[in-house]
Amino acid sequence: MLQPHAHRPDLSATVQAAYEAPSLYDECLRLLQRRGLDVPGTHTQRDWRQPYPASVAVENAWLVVYRNPQQHWDLYQLGEELTDLEDAFRLWRFRHVTTVERVIGFKRGTGGTGGVSYLRKMLDTVLFPEIWTLRTQL
Repeated sequence: MLQPHAHRPDLSATVQAAYEAPSLYDECLRLLQRRGLDVPGTHTQRDWRQPYPASVAVENAWLVVYRNPQQHWDLYQLGEELTDLEDAFRLWRFRHVTTVERVIGFKRGTGGTGGVSYLRKMLDTVLFPEIWTLRTQL
């Protein structure tokens, strides 16, 4: 996402700063750790530019929240809001790939992507993985 803005230093700097900063989920995990939940340092202090690696330890921290919603009500609500956000984003992704296929077929996509083939792969991207996988344990 940095290259398309290279010609606009004002925009490029903003995008670069966001790229190097913790994501929404990173900040949520840092909150869980501040609240005393056992979130490993590898997930609260890392290179934010790298893809997020799912973690059993993070899932276990969320499990503490989900198994004790009365004790961790605000964190439980946070987890559910993240789930709602991802649910809506998944629907948007599906509608987007469908619209792109309808409009341009299987032509090359914007930004040099494979178009529909790239967007279909993105359907499997999970934003908040542990919040989804913990449900098997509940």
